[in-house]
Parts: sequence; C-alpha cells; structure tokens
Amino acid sequence: MKIAVASSGKDKESEVSPISGRAEYYLLFEDGKLIKTIPNPFKIGGGGAGPAVVQMLANEGVGKVISGRFGPKMFDAMEEKGIKHEEVQDKKVKEVV
Repeated sequence: MKIAVASSGKDKESEVSPISGRAEYYLLFEDGKLIKTIPNPFKIGGGGAGPAVVQMLANEGVGKVISGRFGPKMFDAMEEKGIKHEEVQDKKVKEVV
C-alpha cells in the first residue's frame, strides 16, 4: 500500500506537518521506501485545499495518509474515497513510515 505523509520538508528527516491540506510537501512511500516527493500545489490559495489534496493523493494510488491533524473536509473526503488516515504529533517522517 502506498502511504503519503504530510511533511514540512522534502525528505525522511523532516517533521510530519502539523497540518494536512496546507502541508508543504507530501512524501509517498511504498514498502518503506520513499518513491516520490510532491510539493503541495494547494498549500496557498482559497478554500477546499483538503479535498483537493485527497483527490491528488487518490490519483497517485495512496491508501493511507499520515499527518499531524486533518480538517473536517479532508477527513470526509478520505472517508468517501476509502483512504485510511492517522494523526501523529511531533514525529519525524522516518519514524512514522
């Protein structure tokens, strides 16, 4: 299963982002290996960032998202698409993969 981690930086040494829809990056992992780093195109702008991020991650085939906190719209969008989710606090990306 592909896992996406909301991150404040571009690599596994970065902190898990405390926010999800406006996270700086999403790091995609498969079998514990970093396979792709995606700058979040929705980090700046109007409303609807959470559902837009979920659609972007669904298009990448992600089955689980890890972040510090999910907003209600992003949570609902993940539920609708059957994407698992987990909230973690004060961890590095490499600790949660």
